[in-house]
Amino acid sequence: MYLPDSNCQGGDEEGQGATDPQTLTVTTILEADLAVAPLTITSVREEVISFTMPFLGTGIGILLRKDAASQGASLFGFLAPFSKETWTGLMVAYLLTCLCLFLAARLSPCEWKEPKSEENHFTFLNSLWFGAGALTLQGAAPHPKALSGRIIAAIWWLFTLSLLAAYIANFTALLRAGNEPLPIQTFEDLVKQREIEFGTVESSSTFQFFKNSRNPIHQMIYEYMDKRRDHVLVKSYHEAVQRVLESNYAFIGESVSQDLLAARHCNLIRAPEVVGARGFGLATAKGSPWASKLSLAVLKLGESGDLDYLRNKWWETTCFHKGPDTWSPLKPQAMGGLFLVLALGLVLGVIVALVELSNKSRHAAEREKKSCCSVLIEEMSHRFRIKEGARENPEKVKP
Repeated sequence: MYLPDSNCQGGDEEGQGATDPQTLTVTTILEADLAVAPLTITSVREEVISFTMPFLGTGIGILLRKDAASQGASLFGFLAPFSKETWTGLMVAYLLTCLCLFLAARLSPCEWKEPKSEENHFTFLNSLWFGAGALTLQGAAPHPKALSGRIIAAIWWLFTLSLLAAYIANFTALLRAGNEPLPIQTFEDLVKQREIEFGTVESSSTFQFFKNSRNPIHQMIYEYMDKRRDHVLVKSYHEAVQRVLESNYAFIGESVSQDLLAARHCNLIRAPEVVGARGFGLATAKGSPWASKLSLAVLKLGESGDLDYLRNKWWETTCFHKGPDTWSPLKPQAMGGLFLVLALGLVLGVIVALVELSNKSRHAAEREKKSCCSVLIEEMSHRFRIKEGARENPEKVKP
């Protein structure tokens, strides 16, 4: 039986140097019947040895130093309460609301009684100004007069009040947490930044994962590490931890091992994203009857809850968790109902404006002995195509 060093925290990736992990595993199994270690199950290894059922799930994560990870996050910290998707949704909602307000003001007879000669106060620029005023809880003239415009304005005010309340509450929670959110949440964030170097264990299964991956982000990570392999690749997890603690360095490795390191070192933290889901298993010789027996034992331990108990016992930490562990930016899903109400209100406002215009067109058609459709088309034409000659000589167009 092969047992790893009791101080080993890196599993099959630690202390191998330039030795290929698959070669080391095969050599170990040839010398022993059973290898008990945090050994990652891979397809290449499964071809030459037999694994049991995974006794622990893992993946590939990013290990950071907390103070290094927070560098540069304070400049735009006021944007942190909302996620990027939420800010994008807010901008789209603002532009759509202003557009609907502009359309309602053009269509409604209450806002524009004489489209042939009268200037409409609700231009698109004025609509943008009115919407921005509501976002800052400040009224901006002109105010809508028609029922359709007031419906849109009321819905937008309700939306902005709820949005500002959510922003203030989340920003207060962020300040109370005493820490800003990690600027590096994903592997994409890691690639885009330039302040923190990153690497993994040389010739490890993690390195091979990024080498073989077809994901563009993963390919960029591999090219970065391959070009700087003499500087960013490490020999062991112990060396990786020292580099993370002493310099601006992010370590890419097994997420379970990183969680254990973060539990032991309170200044370390693992980024939320984990890729390349895999598992740790016990290794036996190819075709060994012990593989099925040990797999059955692992399943029984999982069903009885013993594996979860051991996981919580050995990964327990005394570090005080704060910041990203207790706070996260507000996602659009949390305000989905609010965006839905706004959308319904905008649709209702435009429909009411069309009804108001239809009623006026119907009365004008009865008075002028014309068809309702022709009058409606004429009204729409006047409202969206104002002739300069009509403004300069209004008496020529008046009946």
